Amino acid sequence: MNGLDMLLWGIFPYIVLTIFIGGHIYRYQNDQFGWTTKSSEFLEKKRLRIGSMLFHGGIFLVLGGHIIGLIVPVQFYNAIGISKDAYHVIAIMFGLPAGIAAFIGLGLLCYRRISVKRIKATTSFGDWLTLVLLMFVIVSGLIATSLNVNAHGFDYRTTIAPWLRGLFYFNVQPELMATVPIWFKIHIYTTFALYVAWPFTRLVHAFSFPVRYLRRNYVIYKKRIKEHA
Repeated sequence: MNGLDMLLWGIFPYIVLTIFIGGHIYRYQNDQFGWTTKSSEFLEKKRLRIGSMLFHGGIFLVLGGHIIGLIVPVQFYNAIGISKDAYHVIAIMFGLPAGIAAFIGLGLLCYRRISVKRIKATTSFGDWLTLVLLMFVIVSGLIATSLNVNAHGFDYRTTIAPWLRGLFYFNVQPELMATVPIWFKIHIYTTFALYVAWPFTRLVHAFSFPVRYLRRNYVIYKKRIKEHA
């Protein structure tokens, strides 16, 4: 292990995490009125509905796969009888279609912002930055997965997964990343770039769940009947 590996895989992840958490705190304290998705649904609905469904559906499946693959230790799969090859096939079967769906959905959303003049006029630099970074993350992930489709492909559960888990309890192990293929490393760093920009863009809405909305009373609308003289 050299100094560069320690910087890339032992120090920089904590810098990203600090910006991610600190940025959200700063944004919430200083820009609560800007903590919104800035919906453009009233400007155009059809492409937004299709693109949003594909993108969010694909992303949720991809995130679920990442959690299962990176958070759950490989020993658990071995204990329940799922071999490396079986896990790899399952991950490819579900991961690639989910990633492609997210890519198509994001592509539609990008095209929508370019082709609809009213939406293009209201799109900020932060919006474009978000779309570009998301596209880089998805494309790099698809490339890494596509290059790893062979039956005996790279097993990130024994390298990237323990490296990532170790960061959360301060067991820094940058040496685990030494044998990781370059496209997986690119995917990780495009994700880091997204996390750095996240607190300062509309992506903050991912942490805004209207809890009070679930407990509020129903709003009852009644038709007003005109009285006749």
